[in-house]
Amino acid sequence: MFRKILNSLLVVLLLAYLALAVAFVNPKAGEDKVCTKLEIEVVENAGTAYLSSEQVSASLRNANIQPVGKKMAEINTGILEKILKTNRLIKDAIVYKTIDGTVRINVYQRVPVLRVISGKGNYYVDSERQIMPIPNYFAAHVPLVTGNISDEYAKNQLFDFAQYLRKHKSWNEDIEQIHILPNLDVELIPQKGNHSILLGKMEEHEENLDKLALFYKKGL
Repeated sequence: MFRKILNSLLVVLLLAYLALAVAFVNPKAGEDKVCTKLEIEVVENAGTAYLSSEQVSASLRNANIQPVGKKMAEINTGILEKILKTNRLIKDAIVYKTIDGTVRINVYQRVPVLRVISGKGNYYVDSERQIMPIPNYFAAHVPLVTGNISDEYAKNQLFDFAQYLRKHKSWNEDIEQIHILPNLDVELIPQKGNHSILLGKMEEHEENLDKLALFYKKGL
């Protein structure tokens, strides 16, 4: 008798497991349900935190595509991702639905690597060489560049220079500001002292910084 009860229980559990497995494998499972919850996770990259889940949700409301209250079958995750990626602070967005009526969004922020202040704009250049706006109430600890700067120059030569500084801790800590002169010569302003360093052309920065390091070590 006990064995029959045990076998029956095992059959019930097996059927329940198969039902759940089919629900998870079948992409249309739960499509007749209504979305009752929106979960947003903003992933911090390299300690960067300037977007909140509330801001992401507000951007969806402003675009009139708030998923809560709609049938799951009517919610197009691809469109949601596309709308979110139009925000230049967002590097990537992954949207998916669950069978319990929840829409989940993972948002990945852009990571600034240098800041540009010039007559042509005030912006960050991110880790993928893309120009991104300055987020509200946020300041990244990255090299500051001023002067005669085009967007292309910022995304290429300046980006490479900022990456070089990041790999050389002493230079990264010592240089407070990078100034680009009208003839595209580079002027460095150190953290300490009241002097500046005329580095020359950006294309020669590695060689000239090596010479400067040798001068600091041997000449002073």
